[in-house]
Amino acid sequence: MTDSQARIPDDAVPALPRGVKFREDKARGRYVLLGPERIFEADAIATEILKRIDGVTTFKGMLTQLTELFTADEATIRPDVESLLIDLSDKQMVAL
Repeated sequence: MTDSQARIPDDAVPALPRGVKFREDKARGRYVLLGPERIFEADAIATEILKRIDGVTTFKGMLTQLTELFTADEATIRPDVESLLIDLSDKQMVAL
């Protein structure tokens, strides 16, 4: 992500907008993000990011949890987490 692209402030609290649900699809063994007339099938990394969207945890808090989970430093994972959340926000599947 370049400096000219949007960045998520550390104190932002990502949330799922009204009508969007994050659910486990047990029959297929995966997680999905469901919105009005939309579905996003989450891979393993996206699932871990989306599990942390609770409307309370800040973006910085999410990064801290993810760095511990993946034993990676924040500078390495931040661009990917931001990219996913911004993309889902653009699709109105996540509120930033």
